[in-house]
Formats: sequence, structure tokens, C-alpha cells
Amino acid sequence: MASGKDSDRTLAYMTRKDTEVKLPRTTRVKNKTPAPVQITAEQILREARERQEAEIRPPKQKITDSTELSDYRLGRRKEFEDQIRRARWNIQVWVKYAQWEES
Repeated sequence: MASGKDSDRTLAYMTRKDTEVKLPRTTRVKNKTPAPVQITAEQILREARERQEAEIRPPKQKITDSTELSDYRLGRRKEFEDQIRRARWNIQVWVKYAQWEES
């Protein structure tokens, strides 16, 4: 890796064109007349909600024996511990984990 002085020298040889940030061109509006049919923000939001796909939820599980119960508990503990690892400072995650263990 180059030292600080070497990198300064390479920057000195760069031209303004090399360091220039290229932005996309702005588009010009050609037809500024209002549309014959106006729509509201409410209509746009309503259509967006209608086109949204329904949330897919996993089927409810029925635990029948002790091995399934222990597997479920192991998976749930892993989920909680992953959440704690990601947000160690969030006390609410710790509380939810403790409440689940208590139940």
C-alpha cells in the first residue's frame, strides 16, 4: 500500500476532469399542460395497496412430542440470541427473551 506522501503525489498529477463528479443530465418537461384526468395521492396509495401481495405466513405448528418441543425451544433461543447479538443495547429484546423463557 502506498504511503501518505506517495498518494499525495498521484493526486497532484490528476487533472480536474479525472476528479470531476459526473451527474446525470436533468430532463426537461416538454408538455406542461394539465392532464385531462387528475388523480389524487389517495388514489395512488389505494391502488398501491390493492396491487400489494398478501403477506405469506408459515403454517401454525402443532407440537406432538418432546423432541419437537426441544427443537422448537432450541430454534427460538437461537432467534433470541441472534437478536441480542445484533442489538445488545436494546433492553426490550432481553425482556422479551426472559418473558419467553419464563413462560
